[in-house]
Amino acid sequence: MTTPPAATAPLLRRLGETHRAPVAFTIDGQPATALEGDTLLTALLLNAGALRQSEFGDGPRAGFCLMGACQDCWVWTEDGGRLRACGTPVQPSLRIVTREAPWPPLG
Repeated sequence: MTTPPAATAPLLRRLGETHRAPVAFTIDGQPATALEGDTLLTALLLNAGALRQSEFGDGPRAGFCLMGACQDCWVWTEDGGRLRACGTPVQPSLRIVTREAPWPPLG
C-alpha cells in the first residue's frame, strides 16, 4: 500500500514571493493553501510530497518537464475533470484528487 501524496511532507518549500494573496483549495478532501499566481503543480508540491500516484503502479509522480511538453502532471478534479498541473493556475475552491482518477460515467 502506498502513502497518498497529501499525507507526506511537502516536496517544495517557498522561499520568496510571500506577499501574494492566499488561495484556498483542497487535495484529496484536505484543505490546502497556495498563493495567487501559483501553478497547480507548484501548489500541490508545496502542500504534498508528490503530485499524484501513477496510474500504472510505479509510485508517486512529481511532474517531469515542468513546461507542458510531457504527460506526467495530469491531475483530476473531484467531478472527473482532468487538468495539466504545470500550466493551470491554482483557483479558489479547486478540489483536486491525486489517488484515483474519478473517471466520469460513460454515456
